[in-house]
Amino acid sequence: MKLTKKEEELLLRYMEAIHEHEEVLRMKTFIQHENTSTYDHSLEVTKLAFLLSRRLPWSFHEKSIVKGAILHDFYLYDWHVPDPKRKRLHGLHHHRTAHKNAMKHFRLTPIEEDIILKHMWPLTIKLPRYRESYLVTLADKIVSIKDTLGFTKRKDRK
Repeated sequence: MKLTKKEEELLLRYMEAIHEHEEVLRMKTFIQHENTSTYDHSLEVTKLAFLLSRRLPWSFHEKSIVKGAILHDFYLYDWHVPDPKRKRLHGLHHHRTAHKNAMKHFRLTPIEEDIILKHMWPLTIKLPRYRESYLVTLADKIVSIKDTLGFTKRKDRK
Protein backbone atom coordinates (compact mmCIF):
# COMPACT_ATOMS: atom_id res chain seq x y z
CA MET A 1 0.00 0.00 0.00
CA LYS A 2 1.23 3.44 -0.88
CA LEU A 3 -0.04 6.96 -0.50
CA THR A 4 -1.36 8.64 -3.62
CA LYS A 5 0.30 11.85 -4.80
CA LYS A 6 -2.63 13.84 -3.35
CA GLU A 7 -2.34 12.04 -0.01
CA GLU A 8 1.42 12.70 0.12
CA GLU A 9 0.75 16.41 -0.45
CA LEU A 10 -1.87 16.44 2.31
CA LEU A 11 0.48 14.63 4.70
CA LEU A 12 3.21 17.20 3.98
CA ARG A 13 0.77 20.02 4.71
CA TYR A 14 -0.20 18.43 8.03
CA MET A 15 3.49 17.99 8.97
CA GLU A 16 4.60 21.41 7.77
CA ALA A 17 5.08 23.31 11.04
CA ILE A 18 6.24 20.28 13.01
CA HIS A 19 8.74 18.05 11.23
CA GLU A 20 11.17 20.88 10.49
CA HIS A 21 10.92 22.51 13.92
CA GLU A 22 14.39 23.05 15.38
CA GLU A 23 13.79 20.82 18.41
CA VAL A 24 12.13 18.06 16.37
CA LEU A 25 15.14 18.04 14.03
CA ARG A 26 17.31 17.21 17.07
CA MET A 27 15.68 13.77 16.97
CA LYS A 28 17.97 13.05 13.99
CA THR A 29 20.92 12.89 16.40
CA PHE A 30 19.53 10.00 18.48
CA ILE A 31 19.33 6.34 17.48
CA GLN A 32 15.96 4.69 18.04
CA HIS A 33 16.41 1.10 16.84
CA GLU A 34 19.48 -0.37 15.15
CA ASN A 35 20.64 2.33 12.67
CA THR A 36 17.38 4.26 12.54
CA SER A 37 17.24 7.72 14.09
CA THR A 38 14.35 8.71 16.32
CA TYR A 39 13.39 11.27 13.65
CA ASP A 40 13.32 8.70 10.82
CA HIS A 41 11.42 6.25 13.01
CA SER A 42 8.83 8.89 13.89
CA LEU A 43 8.37 9.86 10.24
CA GLU A 44 7.84 6.23 9.26
CA VAL A 45 5.27 5.82 12.05
CA THR A 46 3.56 9.00 10.86
CA LYS A 47 3.39 7.83 7.24
CA LEU A 48 2.05 4.39 8.17
CA ALA A 49 -0.53 5.73 10.64
CA PHE A 50 -1.70 8.30 8.08
CA LEU A 51 -1.91 5.63 5.37
CA LEU A 52 -3.93 3.34 7.64
CA SER A 53 -6.25 6.21 8.57
CA ARG A 54 -6.98 6.70 4.87
CA ARG A 55 -7.54 3.00 4.12
CA LEU A 56 -9.53 1.80 7.13
CA PRO A 57 -13.33 2.15 7.06
CA TRP A 58 -13.53 4.49 10.08
CA SER A 59 -13.11 8.24 10.29
CA PHE A 60 -10.05 9.61 12.06
CA HIS A 61 -8.78 13.04 13.00
CA GLU A 62 -5.85 12.92 10.58
CA LYS A 63 -4.11 16.10 11.72
CA SER A 64 -3.96 14.73 15.27
CA ILE A 65 -2.64 11.40 14.02
CA VAL A 66 0.15 13.17 12.14
CA LYS A 67 1.11 15.52 14.97
CA GLY A 68 0.90 12.84 17.66
CA ALA A 69 2.87 10.35 15.57
CA ILE A 70 5.68 12.78 14.81
CA LEU A 71 5.95 13.70 18.49
CA HIS A 72 5.36 10.27 20.06
CA ASP A 73 9.11 9.74 20.69
CA PHE A 74 10.08 13.39 21.22
CA TYR A 75 12.18 12.57 24.31
CA LEU A 76 15.52 14.04 23.04
CA TYR A 77 18.11 11.80 24.68
CA ASP A 78 20.11 8.71 23.79
CA TRP A 79 18.33 5.93 25.64
CA HIS A 80 21.26 3.59 24.99
CA VAL A 81 23.48 5.64 27.33
CA PRO A 82 22.73 5.08 31.03
CA ASP A 83 21.92 8.25 32.94
CA PRO A 84 21.33 8.20 36.70
CA LYS A 85 18.86 11.11 36.32
CA ARG A 86 16.55 8.95 34.17
CA LYS A 87 14.53 5.94 35.21
CA ARG A 88 16.06 2.68 34.00
CA LEU A 89 13.38 1.23 31.78
CA HIS A 90 13.20 3.62 28.84
CA GLY A 91 10.27 1.77 27.25
CA LEU A 92 8.11 2.36 30.31
CA HIS A 93 8.98 6.02 30.88
CA HIS A 94 9.98 7.88 27.70
CA HIS A 95 6.40 8.69 26.71
CA ARG A 96 6.13 11.12 29.65
CA THR A 97 9.33 12.91 28.64
CA ALA A 98 8.12 13.08 25.02
CA HIS A 99 4.81 14.53 26.24
CA LYS A 100 6.56 17.12 28.42
CA ASN A 101 8.79 18.20 25.51
CA ALA A 102 5.85 18.33 23.10
CA MET A 103 3.82 20.47 25.53
CA LYS A 104 6.76 22.86 25.86
CA HIS A 105 7.03 23.48 22.10
CA PHE A 106 3.56 22.84 20.66
CA ARG A 107 -0.12 23.27 21.41
CA LEU A 108 -1.63 19.80 21.70
CA THR A 109 -5.21 18.57 21.50
CA PRO A 110 -6.42 15.89 23.93
CA ILE A 111 -6.13 13.31 21.11
CA GLU A 112 -2.49 14.29 20.42
CA GLU A 113 -1.64 14.12 24.12
CA ASP A 114 -3.25 10.68 24.38
CA ILE A 115 -1.31 9.44 21.33
CA ILE A 116 2.00 10.48 22.90
CA LEU A 117 1.20 9.29 26.41
CA LYS A 118 -0.31 5.94 25.43
CA HIS A 119 1.75 4.83 22.42
CA MET A 120 3.61 2.24 24.51
CA TRP A 121 0.43 0.33 25.39
CA PRO A 122 0.24 -2.51 26.36
CA LEU A 123 3.59 -2.03 28.17
CA THR A 124 2.06 0.96 29.90
CA ILE A 125 -1.08 0.01 31.76
CA LYS A 126 -3.45 2.85 30.81
CA LEU A 127 -5.53 2.12 27.73
CA PRO A 128 -5.54 4.58 24.86
CA ARG A 129 -8.69 6.68 24.89
CA TYR A 130 -9.07 7.45 21.18
CA ARG A 131 -9.01 5.34 18.03
CA GLU A 132 -6.23 7.61 16.74
CA SER A 133 -4.08 6.52 19.70
CA TYR A 134 -4.61 2.85 18.89
CA LEU A 135 -3.75 3.49 15.26
CA VAL A 136 -0.46 5.24 16.08
CA THR A 137 0.34 2.53 18.65
CA LEU A 138 -0.16 -0.13 15.98
CA ALA A 139 1.94 1.80 13.43
CA ASP A 140 4.68 2.26 16.05
CA LYS A 141 4.83 -1.48 16.76
CA ILE A 142 4.99 -2.35 13.05
CA VAL A 143 7.70 0.23 12.30
CA SER A 144 9.69 -0.74 15.41
CA ILE A 145 9.76 -4.37 14.28
CA LYS A 146 10.82 -3.31 10.77
CA ASP A 147 13.54 -1.04 12.22
CA THR A 148 14.86 -3.75 14.52
CA LEU A 149 14.93 -6.40 11.82
CA GLY A 150 16.59 -4.03 9.35
CA PHE A 151 13.66 -3.72 6.93
CA THR A 152 13.30 0.06 7.17
CA LYS A 153 14.32 1.67 3.90
CA ARG A 154 16.78 4.46 4.55
CA LYS A 155 18.23 6.92 2.10
CA ASP A 156 21.79 6.22 3.28
CA ARG A 157 21.49 2.41 3.04
CA LYS A 158 22.68 0.68 -0.12
